[in-house]
Amino acid sequence: MSASVERRPVVAVLGGAVCSQEISQLAYEVGRLIAEQGGVLICGGRSGVMEAACRGAQEHGGLTVGILPGDDAGEANPFVQIAIATGLGEARNVLIVKSADAAIAVDGGYGTLSEIAFCLKLGVPVVGVQTWTIDPGIHQAHSAAEAVQMAFQLASSRAQRR
Repeated sequence: MSASVERRPVVAVLGGAVCSQEISQLAYEVGRLIAEQGGVLICGGRSGVMEAACRGAQEHGGLTVGILPGDDAGEANPFVQIAIATGLGEARNVLIVKSADAAIAVDGGYGTLSEIAFCLKLGVPVVGVQTWTIDPGIHQAHSAAEAVQMAFQLASSRAQRR
């Protein structure tokens, strides 16, 4: 008989491949806090918000997973510990969302908007911090700490309903 292992919450960090220093610092804090709360960070694995969040998580003992658009796992940022090359281009956004218990959108452009839309369509709770405000289903946060706290609460509520 095998021992039961508690599954760690998986939190997607959604955001652009290009961002300002302010947004990079915000994403770093989100990643750090996800790691400190024992979550697994999943993202698109590239630069910008994704790299900053992965760096924050990795530097604080967290596990980072990058779902890459291309065929080469070497395209991942240096802070991705598990790189999954999909060859799916932007369609990989669905995989990121489907793998998450909750998501945090930080800033971002249309790629981030598509990920938010997949969250809303597929029932994955999404918290936004300095990002799109197009739908009341996006839970708005004003800081990294508030965003991570909300994401973990929403992930827990979602897990209990399943």
